[in-house]
Amino acid sequence: MKKSRGMLSAIVLAVCCLLVLAAISAGGLQAAKPAKAAKAGAQALDASGMPMFKVDPFWPKIPLPNRWSMQQVTGLYVNDKNGHVWFLNRAQAADGDEIGGGDNPPRIDCCVRGPEAVELDHEGNVVQAWGGPGFADGKWPTALQTIIEDREGNVWISGTAAQDSILKFSHDGTKLLWDFGHRPPKGEPFKETNQNTDMMVSKGRFNLDQDAREIYVIQQKRVVIYDMDTGAFKRGWGGHGMPLSEITNDRIPAYKFTGGPPPEEKNMVPDLHFVEFDKDGLVYIGERGQDRIEVYTKQGKFVKEFYVSPNTPSQRAEDCGGLQETKRPPCGTTYKMVFSKEGNQKYMYVADGTNNVVWILERATGKTLGHFGSNGKYAGQFHWINAIGTDTEGNIYTGEVEQAKRIQKFVPVMANAKTK
Repeated sequence: MKKSRGMLSAIVLAVCCLLVLAAISAGGLQAAKPAKAAKAGAQALDASGMPMFKVDPFWPKIPLPNRWSMQQVTGLYVNDKNGHVWFLNRAQAADGDEIGGGDNPPRIDCCVRGPEAVELDHEGNVVQAWGGPGFADGKWPTALQTIIEDREGNVWISGTAAQDSILKFSHDGTKLLWDFGHRPPKGEPFKETNQNTDMMVSKGRFNLDQDAREIYVIQQKRVVIYDMDTGAFKRGWGGHGMPLSEITNDRIPAYKFTGGPPPEEKNMVPDLHFVEFDKDGLVYIGERGQDRIEVYTKQGKFVKEFYVSPNTPSQRAEDCGGLQETKRPPCGTTYKMVFSKEGNQKYMYVADGTNNVVWILERATGKTLGHFGSNGKYAGQFHWINAIGTDTEGNIYTGEVEQAKRIQKFVPVMANAKTK
């Protein structure tokens, strides 16, 4: 009898413990739910309506093959047809312990300098890789910046140094199909202005309007458009749609950062860091020097502008510069930007290498919803994020420079099936 009562008491106690644990667990799940409800199977949203993402720590497949070192990712591009990711593996700032395996005799077991144009499949495996110093009869860019795969599968690569240009390669890199040129005279004095269109120093930041067969190049305080097949100049404009002839060639005045936005400026403010096209045919230009994005028609009519974290010191602020040159933190917020790829392109994802986050904005209004990421070198953090792309499944890919030297993938956080 006593044994039966003891067993009954134990059972009651166990049931009570299970009920308490269930209640605690339910409370925890409630707290973890997104503040805004979403349908089952939809992407989870936070309290501000921002879509939520989490890092995939197992993408890409690391290490790279053939003992190749991973270097600065200055540009990346995602192919919508197959989900493949191209990225630039710029070894310009390779450290000795990263490529010492290529010495004769090798100083270390790993690694060696690898190719600088790399294609990954959807799972993160290397499909092919090529390019590097001496490639393309010595025309390979020395300050790699942008990589784009066009609809025909050709790969366009550019750099920002004076003798770099925009090069068009066959998909496998075996053929240099076209050289945009427009280089200034080598070893001779060259005074560049915003009115020059036949030669320019930096041609590294560009995009392709493949429907119109045009190349958009952003540099100095302007955007200039050229024929994508012949390289002939077509048109261009400056800040707020001003003609090229009206753009100042004087330096934009710096300002003392006191915690607020930069002073208003009608001109585009260097450095210009991206040019993108939305589904409505509008052109978006990012000004790291102003923490600003300006929007235009393709004929140069000014439409609107909006700021991204404007209380961050922009690149035109006093005492701002690169970490390598000044030992000070970088400045400016609008490094690179891509649109989400659902039907209405609802969101803009802006890579901010100063705050080391990805800002998420509403495309239609320019309203900032929030951000993900933080400064650091663990998975899901950023250190000088400088490249960003997205695929048709909603994944976001990022690339980092300086000493982080990596590419990461962020996948959508899906809403709980029970969320109503």
